[in-house]
Amino acid sequence: MPQRPIKIIFFGDSICVGQNLSIHKGWVTRISARLAEMHDPHAQVIVMNASANGRTTRLALEAMPYEVQSQNAQLMILQLGINDCNYWQTDYGVPRVSPKAFEANLDEIITRAFNRDVKKVLINTNHPTGLTDKIMPGTSISYQDSNALYNEIIRRVAQKGDERIVLNDIERIFLEHSGGDWKKLEELLLPAPDLLHLSDKGHELYYRYIGPVVEAAVNELLEGVPA
Repeated sequence: MPQRPIKIIFFGDSICVGQNLSIHKGWVTRISARLAEMHDPHAQVIVMNASANGRTTRLALEAMPYEVQSQNAQLMILQLGINDCNYWQTDYGVPRVSPKAFEANLDEIITRAFNRDVKKVLINTNHPTGLTDKIMPGTSISYQDSNALYNEIIRRVAQKGDERIVLNDIERIFLEHSGGDWKKLEELLLPAPDLLHLSDKGHELYYRYIGPVVEAAVNELLEGVPA
């Protein structure tokens, strides 16, 4: 008798979708391919990428009923914040999603996931960007400073005592990899004027770091799935 399928859902923004590179090079697609290689086809490991360019946590909550809650996934990889921390000219000095609302939105996204079938959430901080000189409209803060602030909120959400939430601290991994050398960090990002989205090497680093964490979570779920 076949096992119940294990469903994995990536729920994020353009960092999960990929930007200006071929689909097969993206870290999410590569993790999916790796899982397909590792597991017997009868295990039925299904990977879904329910991510969208430009998505904030506010937009994510609106998308949750179909994108996540209707899919019966057991594992969710969550990557949001790179848009929440941005300031648009038309927002007159306030971020797209305030820090307080960002934290509340992440909490609700995770609660809604756990109230469905999700057994574990892997939540990622966002990598450092090269936008250190880009001052947000109506503020004195740079895009990168704002990104770092929202990463602290992500860490706080992950450290609230629920063992089902696992932090993937991508920001720390990128900083360790570059060792403070801007040239090494720049190699992980698309060239100027972008300096935010991932290059091929950036996707490779995400894949090398997050892939094993996803694999371990899938193996844990497979061990607990009844035939």
